[in-house]
Amino acid sequence: MWKFIVRRLLITAPQILLLSLLVFLMAQFMPGDALTGLLDPNVDAETLEEQREKMGMNDPWHIKYADWITGAVQGDLGQSFRFKMPVTELVGERMINSFWLALVTLIFTYVIAIPLGITSGRYNDSLLDQSITGYTYLGFATPLFIFALIMVWIFGFSLGWFPTSGSVAPGLEPGSFDYIMSKLYHLILPGLSMALIQTVSTVQYLRTEIVDTKQKDFIITARAKGASESRVYNRHILRNSLLPIAAFFGFEITTLISGTVFIEQIFGYPGMGQLFLESITQRDYSVVSSVVLLFGMASILGALISDIVLSLVDPRIRIK
Repeated sequence: MWKFIVRRLLITAPQILLLSLLVFLMAQFMPGDALTGLLDPNVDAETLEEQREKMGMNDPWHIKYADWITGAVQGDLGQSFRFKMPVTELVGERMINSFWLALVTLIFTYVIAIPLGITSGRYNDSLLDQSITGYTYLGFATPLFIFALIMVWIFGFSLGWFPTSGSVAPGLEPGSFDYIMSKLYHLILPGLSMALIQTVSTVQYLRTEIVDTKQKDFIITARAKGASESRVYNRHILRNSLLPIAAFFGFEITTLISGTVFIEQIFGYPGMGQLFLESITQRDYSVVSSVVLLFGMASILGALISDIVLSLVDPRIRIK
């Protein structure tokens, strides 16, 4: 097991290095720079060029990349030109909000998906199964940003049940009970909106696993030996069907990354997704590069977590 983990970590390291290089180059090739549109248009070109030279924008790309990656390894991701503060500090603030949003979304996802998937798989081809399958087909066909807009319009503006922006009510003391409850209250609607769309793939995956497992030879043998249906289902079918779902957890992280970009912008939630879009429009490339790098690292680590979890929960797997 430890050999497998070490080997996967050794493979992950060059993947992250290559990702950092690609992210940096894409940011460099984007039009304009952090000074474009931020200074007085009456400023002459010579002054602008002096500023670019002073900020190191005219250095060759390999020098800028070496400086950037060296600083990143040391925890220094540069300076945000828009927010006038270190990128590490800025991203750290937003990362906490995105973490709680991702956690709430994952909880909602599995609380909804596992019961629906189990019910649909156990009673496949029934009216109940057809209803659940219809929900998943509708979820696959509905874009996340459209569904999020509908949710915020109905439950935020029309009914007024949930806040439509921010991560906490203003004026509350950090760490107080009211502050914590306000944080949770602001997470419910965006987390539920993302979970209701994200859950459909887990429901379908679990249903397919249960239906396939019911047809395995060892299930037929267990029934032939006179085992009760509840024992066959709980001890054999359900246990074997849930194992891949445990491994699927890591890939949920990748889906969350793409989803938060839309969700945070629609709900005005101050997380990394919203920061990413704002930084692109403001050409704050030091922030863009850092956020994309962190998103990519999360995706790579998500795949690593899936491999490790699957090898832990399924003793039949022997990775050498």
